[in-house]
Amino acid sequence: MVETKKYDYLVVGSGLFGATFAYLAQKAGKTVLILERRSHIAGNVYTEMVDGIDVHKYGAHIFHTDYADVWKFVNQFAEFNRYTNSPIARFGDEIYNMPFNMNTFSKIWSDVITPGDALHHIEAERSEIQGKPRNLEEQAISLVGRTIYEKLVKHYTEKQWHRDCKDLPPEIIKRLPVRFTYDNNYFNDRYQGIPIGGYTKLVENMLDGIEIKLDTDFLRDREKYTSIAHKIIYTGAIDEYFDYSLGELEYRSLHFENKIYNSENYQGVAVINYTGPEPAYTRSIEHRHFEDTHSPKTIVTYEYPADYEPGMEKYYTINDARNNQLAEQYRELAKQEQNVIFGGRLAEYKYYDMDDVIKSAMNIAENELKTSN
Repeated sequence: MVETKKYDYLVVGSGLFGATFAYLAQKAGKTVLILERRSHIAGNVYTEMVDGIDVHKYGAHIFHTDYADVWKFVNQFAEFNRYTNSPIARFGDEIYNMPFNMNTFSKIWSDVITPGDALHHIEAERSEIQGKPRNLEEQAISLVGRTIYEKLVKHYTEKQWHRDCKDLPPEIIKRLPVRFTYDNNYFNDRYQGIPIGGYTKLVENMLDGIEIKLDTDFLRDREKYTSIAHKIIYTGAIDEYFDYSLGELEYRSLHFENKIYNSENYQGVAVINYTGPEPAYTRSIEHRHFEDTHSPKTIVTYEYPADYEPGMEKYYTINDARNNQLAEQYRELAKQEQNVIFGGRLAEYKYYDMDDVIKSAMNIAENELKTSN
């Protein structure tokens, strides 16, 4: 008896990688089934409407890209507003502009007016690091000097990673954005904005007409689901796919605390980074600033870094020597898997911006669909 497969592709996960691949496969005439472990689509870019405000449930997501093809692709599914990311940093009762630019420098050093003034201060402080930086602290000081490091890097980073900066590898901060212009736009990318109506609506439009099963864990019934599709597109954690046979990869997680205020403007900006040792949270996000809303209330999310524990979401890969080596060993195992394509942040154990996730899925889909026809 010849076994028949019901689907050309089974896509595990409905985040941006899975949704992009699924859309392109369906457009090419392929049959697709999506399995989503959560109770909703869109992965970590999921937004939900609360009191008339689109809330970014898993942290702030601002779309930005230099890829013209990616920008054209996402604009098929949503209209993007002109949101420009201009966060501020709060150190105690002091406020600074981010990223590090002339507005930041002139606030830190009262005699700074010109780029030359700022460079004079930074170069003088950089000189304390001689030779190759041995840790994150030395790397940061070698890039921006001690004053900026102490006020805007050190405590934020230590809260984020729950480790002293002297114990973190320098590679975590390979570079820090330093601009000698009075420009508070955080990103240099040509295209930037947020989909009007939220990311969930964007992903819904991408997946229009595609079969989706929510609250469904592929790994719990792997044999059943593998048997109904010719190929698997897997976007979950790579170590989990292999039953942690080589050991567990490490992640950092986040805890969110949401507060509703009877105000139309609580903090005056979408994102504040808290760069001092207190408070315990690293960011506060006022969602109404991402999109126009007529709600008389506002919602602020306070973001607390956390050690990952089972049942929590895996947000940040820990790319130290141990984890990078282990991830590479898992990638070698993945290459041996027949009819399975691993893609996305968790499946590759790699930090991706949203546009890079979509670009990667577009490239893989192009190669895969070309050879499958």
